[in-house]
Amino acid sequence: MARYYNKSVVVDAWLFDGSWWSAQQFVHQPCMRAMWSDQGGGEIVIETLEGVMRVLPGDYVIRGVKGEFYPCKPDIFLAAHELIVGDHVR
Repeated sequence: MARYYNKSVVVDAWLFDGSWWSAQQFVHQPCMRAMWSDQGGGEIVIETLEGVMRVLPGDYVIRGVKGEFYPCKPDIFLAAHELIVGDHVR
């Protein structure tokens, strides 16, 4: 067994709040589509290399270092990422 350090990279990410407006920020990508139920709840579907993944309200959508998109649950995202404001990490 070997140990590895997770390299720090800067990524773009969006918080999906379940609204149509929130979805329109990034569903113009060919790998994504937005879906709404009759009850008004929204979700985004992303086609990834690992298969089709759902983005639910409260999840983050991340654009990876190679331009790929994938969802991330908020607890995992916030444990691994810090917000950059201007030139400073916050």
